[in-house]
Amino acid sequence: MNVFRAISFVLLLIACSSNVVSGKSPVTQVHFDFYGDSIVVNGIETEIVDYSGPLSADGIRTFYDAMNAAQYEPVIAALREYKSRRQPDDWLYYQLIRKTAQFFSPKAGNYHQYTLYKWYFLTRTGYDATLSIAGDQLLFYVQCDENIYDIPFHMHNGKQYVCLNYHDYGSIDFTKNVFSRVALQVPDAQHGFSYKLTRLPEFRAEDYSEKDIEFNYQNMNYRFKVKLNSNVKNIFANYPVADYQLYFNMPMSSATFSSLIPQLKENIKNMGTRQGVDYLMRFTRYAFLYKPDGDHFGKEKRLLAEQTLLSDASDCEDRAALFFYLVKEIYNLPMIVLAYPAHVTIAVKFDKPIGTPIIYKGQKYTLCEPTPQKQDVPLGRMPRDLTNKAYEVAFAYNPQ
Repeated sequence: MNVFRAISFVLLLIACSSNVVSGKSPVTQVHFDFYGDSIVVNGIETEIVDYSGPLSADGIRTFYDAMNAAQYEPVIAALREYKSRRQPDDWLYYQLIRKTAQFFSPKAGNYHQYTLYKWYFLTRTGYDATLSIAGDQLLFYVQCDENIYDIPFHMHNGKQYVCLNYHDYGSIDFTKNVFSRVALQVPDAQHGFSYKLTRLPEFRAEDYSEKDIEFNYQNMNYRFKVKLNSNVKNIFANYPVADYQLYFNMPMSSATFSSLIPQLKENIKNMGTRQGVDYLMRFTRYAFLYKPDGDHFGKEKRLLAEQTLLSDASDCEDRAALFFYLVKEIYNLPMIVLAYPAHVTIAVKFDKPIGTPIIYKGQKYTLCEPTPQKQDVPLGRMPRDLTNKAYEVAFAYNPQ
């Protein structure tokens, strides 16, 4: 069975109290797709708990008590069993939480209620998540130890909590809107949340389309037909800006990997390692249009390797992630990520360095620039506008 197949919820919904939406026709069977595996929940007799009043800590506590009384235990048990059996990464599991909440309480119908359903399902399946309110605004936080840069966070009892739904508001002036944390302890909600991904879903074959990619290397034109899945964009639509290590270590989906990596290996099989890396560098540099994030997305956004293949255009960080991934998969060489104030690039460790090496922890690395520059930049050469500029090693990869 695939890791992520269609999710089917067989649900019987009844409404019977003042906290419950009444007058709705019972739903006996509901199907929604979640990139793969199926969860079946049978014999449910539950209530849709309505939250229609103004936001308040007391109102949220009343909602929580009503949810506990509304017989959601079969749904909670199914979510727990799914997580235990399939062990999805937290970010993908959260997408399942979102879809489950969307079924019971559609986001477009009642945003506060939808958010409370997400919070309830996430905490009841073991995650340390909290809520904060300010007027009509409801923020949903989860405990996370990783560095996340473009969403709000707060500290509580020495732990960091990052916001999962800030994107729904666009921006909030926290000097004018003072949020208060809702004091509500959910039993066994102790697990932290990680943005690390170790695998992508096993998408259905029919969900893929082919993209033509080409570039010229040493006066020879190379063409590729790469299988790509737009669901990857959906999964990472609200993924925040995080440490480079998280992005650079993310995998590709199996069909995308199988359609690209063997072609690249075939093209470089008669090349030495240095020339092969040069080929991958120039593929990453010239096979894709360049556009800064500000022009492309209107904000800073880091793309993983597969997103870079999907995207119409990409910037230096995105290309660095793709080049890093290709070198790692094909040659598995030590690499460092060099972060300048306005640029990101990669240096690779060969048996012998090329050009002026980058020295890191006593080892010599060769600069490999995967982003187009005003002039041609060969292996081992620094782009002119970066000469003598300060940088930091944002991530170091050692195969061992």
